[in-house]
Amino acid sequence: MNQQQNQKVQNPETQVPKTPQMNDKDFVNDILTTEKYMTDSYSTALNEASNQAIYQDLSTIFQETQDCQRNLYNLMFKNGWYSVEAADQQKVQQAYQQFTGYTNQLPQH
Repeated sequence: MNQQQNQKVQNPETQVPKTPQMNDKDFVNDILTTEKYMTDSYSTALNEASNQAIYQDLSTIFQETQDCQRNLYNLMFKNGWYSVEAADQQKVQQAYQQFTGYTNQLPQH
C-alpha cells in the first residue's frame, strides 16, 4: 500500500470550547458551507443568464462570493479546522502523462 494514501494535510488545530453553543469553528464552518452553496447557485445563474447586464452583475457578485469562500477556507485551514488528502504522487504523474498528449487537441490562443 502506498505510504501517502490517506495522509491528511492539516495545520495544528486551534482549540475551541466544546459546549452546546456554537463556537468560532462552528460559525466559520457554517458560513463556509453557505458560501459554497452560494457560489454553486451563482454559477448556475451565470450559465443561464440571457441578459448581458444581469450577467455582468452576477459575475461580480459571484467573484466576491468566491473570494469570501476562499478566505473562509484559508481561515479554516490555518486553524487546523479543515484538512485535505495528500495527493498520491504516482496518480498525479499518471494523470499528467495522460493529459499531456491532449495539448494538440486544445484550441490555440
